[in-house]
Amino acid sequence: MSDRFGRAVGAAAKRLVVACCVVGFVLGVAEAVAADEAEPSAASLMDALVDHTGARRTDADYHGKLALIYFGYTYCPDVCPTDLQAMASALDLLGDGGQAVQPLFITIDPERDTPGHLAGYVPLFHPRLVGLTGEADAIRRAARAYKVHYEKVVLPKMSDYAMDHSAFIYLVNAHGEYLGFFPPGTSPERMASIIRPHLSSLLADPP
Repeated sequence: MSDRFGRAVGAAAKRLVVACCVVGFVLGVAEAVAADEAEPSAASLMDALVDHTGARRTDADYHGKLALIYFGYTYCPDVCPTDLQAMASALDLLGDGGQAVQPLFITIDPERDTPGHLAGYVPLFHPRLVGLTGEADAIRRAARAYKVHYEKVVLPKMSDYAMDHSAFIYLVNAHGEYLGFFPPGTSPERMASIIRPHLSSLLADPP
């Protein structure tokens, strides 16, 4: 898998991407704290987005489930795959109850992350992970709803580019209401322990 994520990125460029992601993390925290807007809903995410099979998605597709949502991109050399793997491991730790949690990966790089490209990427992490993409404006609206910071970064002396972005995993309830987020580095065990009470409430009182 390292060959896939590290293609055309030398050691110096890789350090730059990591540094950019750290900057994005700090900016994302600042934006989330300073924002006065209403909490986002699943509906704001699904409008005008398509999944990795090319099918258009709406919030109704995930009604009745908790959702774990991550914004990233497939060419990310280390931060995104690490976070997605942690998210997938947390789902596995939840056992059968994890079926009531929908993992979503929303690209911030729709230029490269087409449905076809996502189709080869998301199964590497979890069989139920859904990749979402769309027009750049639709992606930006979805990201803005969750106070996600991202921007293109041109790598020195290279024709390729990276995406500087904040890196949180967001938890949304069965009604599409924002519950909170997991910062980078959250262990799968910690993630599962926080999700489990919400899952118990959902199974005891379905929407």
